[in-house]
Amino acid sequence: MANKESRLVYSTETGRVKDNDKPRRSYDGDGIVRIRRETSGRKGKGVTTISGIGLDDAALKTLAKQLKQKCSTGGTVKDGVIEIQGDHRDKLKAELEKLGHSVKLAGG
Repeated sequence: MANKESRLVYSTETGRVKDNDKPRRSYDGDGIVRIRRETSGRKGKGVTTISGIGLDDAALKTLAKQLKQKCSTGGTVKDGVIEIQGDHRDKLKAELEKLGHSVKLAGG
């Protein structure tokens, strides 16, 4: 008897199965870009995450490249969220406001 809440997470034929139903912590609906510093799941290394930017993937990667160059550091784009290595919240807030976005520092 199968449980309605159960789902396939790994298959011996294909390996790990992606979960596209997983809720994301993005705030796309309200038009505010949120910048937060996170360390969870990163072995204590801090990253600055930027969410809520309503851009397609190509434009998001271009913006991420500009922000990484501004901060002189690395980063990536995952699930519509830009991750910049290190704590660069103030620089990123100033840069995004210059580009015309409404920005809010979220979290502690």
